[in-house]
Amino acid sequence: MERMNPEKFDAWSRDALRRVEAALEAWVPADAPAGLGTAMRYGVLDGGKRLRALLVLAAAQAVGADDADAREASLRAAVAVELIHAYSLIHDDMPCMDDDVLRRGKPTVHVKFGEAQAMLAGDAMQALAFEVLTPVEDDRLLEPGARGVPPARQARLCALLARAAGHSGMAGGQAIDLASVGQPLDEHRLRDMHHRKTGALLRGSVQMGAACGTPDAGAWNALTRYGDAIGLAFQVVDDVLDVTQASETLGKTAGKDQDHDKPTYVSLLGLDRAMAHARELRDQAQQALAASGLARTDALRTLADRIVDRES
Repeated sequence: MERMNPEKFDAWSRDALRRVEAALEAWVPADAPAGLGTAMRYGVLDGGKRLRALLVLAAAQAVGADDADAREASLRAAVAVELIHAYSLIHDDMPCMDDDVLRRGKPTVHVKFGEAQAMLAGDAMQALAFEVLTPVEDDRLLEPGARGVPPARQARLCALLARAAGHSGMAGGQAIDLASVGQPLDEHRLRDMHHRKTGALLRGSVQMGAACGTPDAGAWNALTRYGDAIGLAFQVVDDVLDVTQASETLGKTAGKDQDHDKPTYVSLLGLDRAMAHARELRDQAQQALAASGLARTDALRTLADRIVDRES
């Protein structure tokens, strides 16, 4: 199985991102009370790589989730993970957490709108993610021919997202991160923190896309292994970029992990070994896809390469 050639992948990702941006534009309300909608839209629209959304749609494609109802479900799942990701960034950037002033190349939400409004915007976006996954009869459908999302699939998607975002996943990892400032962590504990803080939502994105189809147990397990590997690879590369790229390139404050005395893969392994580890994880992800028995994994393969080869 081969990667997509760059032109084909770029065309696929442009179409996927167009669908996701249109859905976010439609479903993130501008008219929420007291300016809340403005803060929500500022925090999620017109920025970010949308990697998690692309993973949802690529995994759905891999398992053959091609009918209109499955496409509607995968689009809603892609929007939901982006809302959860954006809410987490809004909260992480606040003074009580990482205290950052730059995100996606612009002032963070609490700098732009104040801490209270930022907290509420994040809260509202977290709730909206699950609202998007549980449409009611009069909700707007964006996929031509779609009739909706069956209740069993809604429940499955909500469960996967909740577990990825909650105490055993992203929130738990952030708690470990805050408790580890200035503390030495061995590789096992650092891996556990990043599997939760960053990796869980990336793995959950892959699983949510797969849940829009009907993969067998072998394919599901292989896609989960893929998600685990690329989730950790993403964080390892993030640690590398934090010390090798400028803020202008990253769109966020560079060097803040070192400034805050946070343990990272670079501080633990050194720059060269950290990057080598990211490539090892990429290879593990590709091996998992090869073992999946799925024929349409080329977008997932290319995404794994781009996660490791990125410069921002």
